[in-house]
Amino acid sequence: MGCICFKPFRRSPSPSIKSSIIKELSNKEDEEGSSCPSFREFSLEQLKVATNGFSADNIVSEHNEKVPNIVYKGSLNDGRMIAVKRFQRLSWPDPSEFIEEAQAVGRCRSEDMANLIGCCSEGHERLLVAEYMTNGTLAKHLFHWEKRPMKWEMRLRVALHTATALEYCNDRGIDLYHDLNTYRILFDKVGNPRLSCFGLMKCSREGKSYSTNLAFAPPEYLRLGTVVPESVIFSFGTLLLDLMSGRHIPPNHVTFFSLS
Repeated sequence: MGCICFKPFRRSPSPSIKSSIIKELSNKEDEEGSSCPSFREFSLEQLKVATNGFSADNIVSEHNEKVPNIVYKGSLNDGRMIAVKRFQRLSWPDPSEFIEEAQAVGRCRSEDMANLIGCCSEGHERLLVAEYMTNGTLAKHLFHWEKRPMKWEMRLRVALHTATALEYCNDRGIDLYHDLNTYRILFDKVGNPRLSCFGLMKCSREGKSYSTNLAFAPPEYLRLGTVVPESVIFSFGTLLLDLMSGRHIPPNHVTFFSLS
């Protein structure tokens, strides 16, 4: 896999940011966010068709017994590419709770995020539908490069866009982000980093919340099984360490931990 190299994206900086590098990276408005469709509910049949029957060839996420929920790429009838997260059986036993939380996340619309555009709740099936980011994850480009490492300019852009997305969600009343890590940062078709909306939905198994990657879990989660808004700051700090060091801890190398 090669290094990700895109033409820099520019957007107007915050007046409080003084760095000339950040100003250069952040002084142009992104036009893709406005094309995001409204949130809606999909039928299971629609998502089966979109993902070719949930074909293994369409899986784009790492998955195993420790990371049981699977993400597929798919295509709707209008040609729009989507990412479909399929929760394991018995996740979200209360369908109304699932739909309510998905709708809350679906109201968020940011150019710094891969936005949630729909959900599906039929029988035991619980699925989320998001914008599909064609250029892979930060993990892929930060850790698995072949020709040269990710440029520092891009690493700074990732940190800035991620912080902006988290601040936006906090302002919208969603102050928790679950399992913030390099697999949650995606790149769109023009190379802009986007924060996955999937982390805004808690993971649930038989009605119990859990973390799928303890490498990024804050100390209070490991000790008490509790995540608080300040926990996001801790996880963001571990992401910054990854960006600076390039060291990698795959999700399947971390011990699974379930809350009772």
